[in-house]
Amino acid sequence: MTAWRVPPIVWRLVAFVGLLVVIGAVFRSQAPAYLTSGNLHALFRHMAIQGVVAVGLTFVIVVRHFDLSLPGVASFGAMTLGFLISKDAGLPVCILGCAGIGLGCGLISGLAVGVLRLPDVVATIAMGSIAYGLSFIYNDGASFSDNFFSSGILDLNDRAYFSVDAPVFILGMIALGAAVVLHMTRFGQAFYATGENQTSARFSGIPVRGYVAAAFAICGALTCLAMVLHVASSGVANVSSGNQILMPAYAAVYLGAALFGAASVPATLAGALLMSALLNGFTLLTVPYYYSDAVVSAVLMMAIAVFDPRLLASLRPLVSLFPRKALQRSA
Repeated sequence: MTAWRVPPIVWRLVAFVGLLVVIGAVFRSQAPAYLTSGNLHALFRHMAIQGVVAVGLTFVIVVRHFDLSLPGVASFGAMTLGFLISKDAGLPVCILGCAGIGLGCGLISGLAVGVLRLPDVVATIAMGSIAYGLSFIYNDGASFSDNFFSSGILDLNDRAYFSVDAPVFILGMIALGAAVVLHMTRFGQAFYATGENQTSARFSGIPVRGYVAAAFAICGALTCLAMVLHVASSGVANVSSGNQILMPAYAAVYLGAALFGAASVPATLAGALLMSALLNGFTLLTVPYYYSDAVVSAVLMMAIAVFDPRLLASLRPLVSLFPRKALQRSA
């Protein structure tokens, strides 16, 4: 009779909870306000913004591509939202207009990468630069804050739904929808098939170019929806709205993938929570942004290294040098 083994997912969950506890304990020792109710609410509201971006980015990572256009597209979406609010267009129209900008920019990037076969790094940097330039057309780069109080945009940050802060509730709904699509439908599984082996996916009847384009389009739309939450939180729309979303989003996706073995929506949410816990602690300790950015970059590099199968393959010969004893129990 073989010994009962703990499922790997249990160890991964234990590692995640352990990291979260360590982060909480370290920052609590330096900043007593870290675990207070007010700060935890602020932490989760910040996580909501980064989490929505990271959930969209998960689709792009699943198809084995990169999207570096996020800051520029986010700024264009935020300025579009501010412009529409200033014109009193109605909040639903403003949100749809903002999301439409992201969807359009993402679709252009996706077609450039998936159909024209342009390098994803080059194509998305170009798209981000174009989008950032277009964000100046509305008000020559000046911020928008007109009609913000009367439009209802601020309620998306201040309200609570079912006793849950509105940004966290919105993140939960978006993550739930993304998880259902990506993990419980044939449409979602085709993204994974496309990322694993495009040739095999193509012979299986999957339109891989269309799925690559769809991944970028979803990423762009969710990036701009995250900017709706950002504008609701800050009370202003400006061209710098997207400056601080790229590294935390990538770190969340890759850290979650490293912890749970593959990129997925739940793994991304776990990574986003860890990154937000770190960034919130740095904010409480008034750590300069360039130090916190350095830590985020270091976490991203380590997560990518762990997630890279080539590194794991190179370590297997070293692991085989150590003797392993199988523990068995006879009946």
